[in-house]
Amino acid sequence: MVDLSTSIAGVTLPNLLLNASGVNCRYENELQQLLDSSAGSLVTKSATLSSRDGNPEPRYAPLAGQIGSINSMGLPNQGYEYYLEYAKKFDYNNAAGKPLFISLAGMSLPDNKAMCEAFRDANLPCVLEINFSCPNLPGKPQLGYDMEAMEAALQVLAPIIGKPFGIKLPPYFDIAHFDQAAAIFNKFDNIAYVTCINSVGNGLAIDWESETALIKPKDGFGGLGGLMVLQTSLANVNAFYRRLNNGKQVIGCGGVTSGKEAFLHILAGASAVQIGTQLQEEGTGVFERVSKELEEIMVAKGYTNVEEFRGKVKTL
Repeated sequence: MVDLSTSIAGVTLPNLLLNASGVNCRYENELQQLLDSSAGSLVTKSATLSSRDGNPEPRYAPLAGQIGSINSMGLPNQGYEYYLEYAKKFDYNNAAGKPLFISLAGMSLPDNKAMCEAFRDANLPCVLEINFSCPNLPGKPQLGYDMEAMEAALQVLAPIIGKPFGIKLPPYFDIAHFDQAAAIFNKFDNIAYVTCINSVGNGLAIDWESETALIKPKDGFGGLGGLMVLQTSLANVNAFYRRLNNGKQVIGCGGVTSGKEAFLHILAGASAVQIGTQLQEEGTGVFERVSKELEEIMVAKGYTNVEEFRGKVKTL
C-alpha cells in the first residue's frame, strides 16, 4: 500500500489529485461529480464579480494525436456569489475528507478586493486561489506577466484574505521571471502555494484540410493544454519549488494523462497535481485510473508515500 495523501495551505487532501480550475467545475452538479470521484479535492471555476457566458462557440477543441487541447473559454462562470453560496453549504463532514478550493479571477483589482472581502466576511474553511493568469480575455493582459501590478494587487489582497491562500500562475519562460515572481511571493507570509501552470497562451490550431482555425474566439488564438505542455509545466513547478521559501508549496498542472506524468510533477516538486485536458476528454474516472497508475509506479520504485521523492529530480 502507498499513501497518496498530501496537505496544501494547512488542509489535508486524502489524494493529491484534483481538477484543474475551469474543467468540470462551473455548476454544482459538476462539483458533485468531483466529490463522487476518486479526486482528493476540488477547485471551482474561476469566478468573476458577475456571471459571464464566456467567448462564442466553438471555444475548445482537442488536438489530433492526443497531444493536448486548445481553448479560449473567456471565463464562463456563474458569478462569485454562486460559488460563495456553494461554499456556505458545502458539507465537509460528507465530502470524504476533500477540502474545497475557490478560484477567483476578478476583471480588476476592485473586483478581486470585493470578492475577497465577501469570502473573508463569510469566514468559511475553504481555501481561496487568486487567478492571475487567464490568457483568453480579449483586451485583458494576464496580470501574472506584469510584476509590478501583481505585487501591488497582492499588497491589497493578502491582508484582506488574512489566512493562507494560493495564486494561479501563467507559464514563465525566462529564468529572470522565475526569480522576480518568486521574490514577490516570498514577501507575503500567507501566500501558501502557487499553481503552475495555466494554459500556454495564444497558440493557433488550424485544420489543414479545411484551412480553418479550430476555435472561433480571437481569430482562433487560444490557450494550449494537455500533454504537449508537460515540459513547460514541469519547469515552472521545479523553478518555484526551488525558489519559494517559508514552506510555500506548488500545485502542478499541465500535461497529466497518466500516472507517469503525475509522478513527474511530484518529482519536480509538486505537492498536489491537477488534471485538465484529460479530465475534459475522459471524465471523472480519470482520477481513479491515474491514482492506480501512480500507485503502481511508486510500488515499483519502492516508494510508500509522495514525500519520499517530492522535489528530488536529479540533474546532470
